[in-house]
Amino acid sequence: MSAFRTVLDFAIGDAQAERAVPPTGFTVRLTVFSAAAMAFLVVFALALSLASGRLAGRWSEELARSATVRISAPAEQMAAQTEAALNVLRTTEGVESARALSLDEQRELLAPWFGAGLPLETLPLPQMIEVIETNNGFDGDGLRLRLSGEVPGAVLDNHARWRAPLVAAASSLRLLGWLSIIIIAFATGAMITLAANAALAANAQVIAVMRLVGARDGYIAQAFVRRFTLRALSGAGVGTVVGGIALALLPSASEEGGFLTGLGLQGVQWLLLLLIPVLAGIVAFVSTRLAAKNTLRSLT
Repeated sequence: MSAFRTVLDFAIGDAQAERAVPPTGFTVRLTVFSAAAMAFLVVFALALSLASGRLAGRWSEELARSATVRISAPAEQMAAQTEAALNVLRTTEGVESARALSLDEQRELLAPWFGAGLPLETLPLPQMIEVIETNNGFDGDGLRLRLSGEVPGAVLDNHARWRAPLVAAASSLRLLGWLSIIIIAFATGAMITLAANAALAANAQVIAVMRLVGARDGYIAQAFVRRFTLRALSGAGVGTVVGGIALALLPSASEEGGFLTGLGLQGVQWLLLLLIPVLAGIVAFVSTRLAAKNTLRSLT
């Protein structure tokens, strides 16, 4: 009950104490604008971090159980070696399925680099075999030995050598997003501290008069903390709404667009935006409280 009362008193404020806080001026604009701008940036930093996390998870899941067998052989031997490789794969423990890609499927794979009209029938391309592992996986070294003995033109690639860097890159991007949010929070605190110090210094005479009539520093500081916290909350609220709208206008996720079209939030992740104004308010509360204590001490 006492905590609720404290929050209620903070929300209502004290008209007498707030005479020391300038209601207008550059400190008000600086606080509101910086909170709005930083909240806007946090929206995209949060979206970047969450999208990178989804990307890392998807790459790890999709590529972890897949492998490829590439067969390079003369045209007259290609069919026989492909069938031999499929027989080896079907009898290998840990292989769930294996199938040779058709010309149309290989054409789709090469289309982004060489165009859709690539005449694969006239090119000496290797035959690709898609291999799907079971949950337990297969012995890669053992399978390579079998293939080298029975299918000389076959090469196994289990994607491990290039899957790990992709997942690591996506994970690093996610970490960068969270690091950006932390830096933005500190920058917001620094700007609000600057605005609070300026407001306190500009109203030094009013503060001196309030002290003469018996006002304590904690009483005066509370007024500054309340005003600057509410300003940061309102500014961050506006910035979050604008950032959320901009994020919603981005193209929806698609296979063609890849990562860039999947940058938006998904499902309940949109509720995380509600925390941004709260975070801005907490930063403003702490920053203004520290600034008020230090400045009031210097004005003694």
